[in-house]
Amino acid sequence: MNTTYTSFKEIEQDLRKLNLQRQIAVEEMKLLKTEFKEDLQPYQWLSTALSAIKKYGIFYLVRRLFR
Repeated sequence: MNTTYTSFKEIEQDLRKLNLQRQIAVEEMKLLKTEFKEDLQPYQWLSTALSAIKKYGIFYLVRRLFR
């Protein structure tokens, strides 16, 4: 990514954006870990599916807001 910046404000804005993207990625990884643990328990399959849909929906909305 070769971006030419004209001010520190632009740099700070990009850094904030990248930091938010990193935080979202970390939360998605935590979600995947939790989902995997729950998926190993057959009696949790239905609740796992519902919670994953809710969590993914929230992350999707957050991601859309910051694009």
